[in-house]
Amino acid sequence: MTTSLGSQSPTPAAGAGPPAPVATAPSGLTGAWSGARAGLREPIRRATFAWRRSIQLRVVGSTLVLSVVVLAMLGQLLVGQIRDGLLKAKTEVAVAEAQAGLAAAAQRLDDDPTRDEEPLLTELVGDAERRGTSSQFDVVLFKTQPTVSAARASGGVNAVSVPELLKSEVGRRNEVLYRYAELTYEQPAGRPAVPGIVVGGRLDSRGQSRYQLYYLFPLDQEQRTLSLVRGTVATTGVLLVLLLGAIAYVVTRQVVSPVRMAARIAERIAAGQLDERMRVSGEDDLARLATSFNRMAAHLQQQIRQLEDLSRVQRRFVSDVSHELRTPLATVRMAADVLYEERSTFHPHVARSAELLQNQLDRFEALLTDLLEISRFDAGAALLDAEPTDLREIAIKVIEGAEPLAERRGSALRLVEPRQPCVAEVDQRRIERVLRNLVVNAIEHGEGGEILVWLATNDEAVAVAVRDYGVGLKPGEASLVFNRFWRADPARARTTGGTGLGLAIALEDARLHGGWLQAWGQLGRGSQFRLTVPRIAGDGIDQSPIPLEPEDARRPRRESGPEPLVESLSGPGGDREAE
Repeated sequence: MTTSLGSQSPTPAAGAGPPAPVATAPSGLTGAWSGARAGLREPIRRATFAWRRSIQLRVVGSTLVLSVVVLAMLGQLLVGQIRDGLLKAKTEVAVAEAQAGLAAAAQRLDDDPTRDEEPLLTELVGDAERRGTSSQFDVVLFKTQPTVSAARASGGVNAVSVPELLKSEVGRRNEVLYRYAELTYEQPAGRPAVPGIVVGGRLDSRGQSRYQLYYLFPLDQEQRTLSLVRGTVATTGVLLVLLLGAIAYVVTRQVVSPVRMAARIAERIAAGQLDERMRVSGEDDLARLATSFNRMAAHLQQQIRQLEDLSRVQRRFVSDVSHELRTPLATVRMAADVLYEERSTFHPHVARSAELLQNQLDRFEALLTDLLEISRFDAGAALLDAEPTDLREIAIKVIEGAEPLAERRGSALRLVEPRQPCVAEVDQRRIERVLRNLVVNAIEHGEGGEILVWLATNDEAVAVAVRDYGVGLKPGEASLVFNRFWRADPARARTTGGTGLGLAIALEDARLHGGWLQAWGQLGRGSQFRLTVPRIAGDGIDQSPIPLEPEDARRPRRESGPEPLVESLSGPGGDREAE
């Protein structure tokens, strides 16, 4: 008695349910699989990136894949045709050989009807050896009286190699029949089983069927030939695929190289290297492409230089005119001041004219001051006088100065400041100008709503945001508001607003500090402008402590008006912004 060794589960107590299955995860295999996936993720990502970026890789890869598919189909067709041809030829030879052997055996059996199967089979095998074909087939002789039974087999072949279906068909029909079967051999012979063809027929003597004779032809030679053909086709296919891949690589390289060169030169031209050109060689399509590209680059270079010259002339004209207008403006200002001071003694119409003259001179002087400031930025002459400053003090000063305007517009100004100081190295005059511009714009476009000014700081930056709940901005206008002389509604009468240069100057002031000035707005939900400057002058920033989109704008709109913000901001936060 044999027993198997193993662990046995304890028998459960009476009344207790079956033990709950415990699932144990193979932690080692899980960790190995996770590590393998993590190791494969980066190569797959790189391969996917290279596949998307390289047309040459896609062409070569597609060529290789299609070549493999086509050659596999052709190889299967070729091997199939060769196999069928070898099998057909072997079958024809086997049937002819068996027919000749059966005729000879029948003749011997007619000559001596009492002949036993042993001498008969010996003569058949000897006859096959004399014809030189004993190495190509074996013979199996069956008795048919009283029942079909194996008499003798030559060459160590097993009599069971003859299919039973073939024996029954031969017994019913007096014809030479064949069937494919697997030929096995007795153990002492030591030969492995091989596929083969079994051809047989009846041996009748004087109207009685005494024997069934079968010729067994092995197909090992044909199988070796077919294996050689398969190997040759596979080797040829691999070499052909590699050759096609190399051809596709060379052909696509000839086409892709000029395109890549054009891409590199286009990037250099976009970077400001306007003298870059493509090399032209030959007279084909690619050469014409390079020539057209060079002509386009030359035309663009000419246009860009003309625009630069025109812009330089315009900047110089603005600067010169702005400086030249200061002297006559000062004279006109003195005369206007005298008239304005004596307006009470004038006729009411003349007094009103003196007031209008004073207002327009103030507006003209502001425009002239902005033009001079813009000309300094264009000339690169703007200087930064930075010193550590608490931006809360600047915000309070700006709000106090804008309160009269807010009262006239019906708006309320509210300052939301953190508990800790918001100190940064800034030019106080420029930051004050930026904040004043933002607050005044919010009041003018806030439609009498509340104006929020809130500050926040983190380890690398200080931010000030001005939020209004007025008309807001249309999609795409957030990037246009900083353009010079841009107005959201060109058809609106210029009774509100300044010179149209305030936000452009504010943006230049923010850039001079190495910071950001960004805008957000939604039509009907107001807008928010955010100024972010580094705490230390010259340092870079990649995160603002105040999100550009207000928190109340991310929630569904309410009918009761704007939602209040928190009264204090204690910690850094906000979203990451790219400059």
